[in-house]
Amino acid sequence: MCADIDYKAQSHYVSRLHQLFGNQGKKHLDLACGTGPHIRHFIDFGYQSSGLDLNQPMLDLAKVRCPEADFILHNMCDFTVEQPLDLITCFLYSIHYSDGIENLKKCIEAAHAALAQGGMLCFNSVNCDKIDNRSFVRHSANHEGSEFTFSSGWKYCGEGERQFLTLSIEKQSETEKQLWNDEHPMVAVNYQELTALLEPYFKVHIFQHDYEKILPWDGQAGNAFFACVKRD
Repeated sequence: MCADIDYKAQSHYVSRLHQLFGNQGKKHLDLACGTGPHIRHFIDFGYQSSGLDLNQPMLDLAKVRCPEADFILHNMCDFTVEQPLDLITCFLYSIHYSDGIENLKKCIEAAHAALAQGGMLCFNSVNCDKIDNRSFVRHSANHEGSEFTFSSGWKYCGEGERQFLTLSIEKQSETEKQLWNDEHPMVAVNYQELTALLEPYFKVHIFQHDYEKILPWDGQAGNAFFACVKRD
């Protein structure tokens, strides 16, 4: 599913944002870290990284990939840390796994409480008002003699605080064809609402969703990258 994701480019992009807007510290936590690919790059960039996720099997793989890092099995909506952090990240739109606006607010509050002065919360997000239910992305990868085709797309009914990430995986080999379909409920929020949730706690910078260039959000694109600096 993740064969086309450039984890290094994403990690490097955030490290550049942190150099520009952050407090220059190196204590980092990745929310919804999965198997730790982003953490691996942050460690290589010189950060003291840790990860948080709800899935223990993924954390087990993350520990193999990043033995230097600490990992926490916990919900990102109510986490706490022992020592203040300088950077908190949440990649791959995982901030939307907060179930409802109230839990999203709790996640923002938890991140603010966990950060040191001048620390940053960085994540990407999709604007529910811009979702086209007909749009999807698709890519293929070969693995162990089979071809896998992965499709994903956002769905939103136009009202309420729930949207869905729809997933499809097709496996094609010489002898069989298999198809898996799934749908993940996620919190729906537009950028006016999201900014209003963030601003009591952070100075909010919104950028174009382009990991090669740091450009201000144009106000039109349906996805963007948020770089949020903790308010005193």
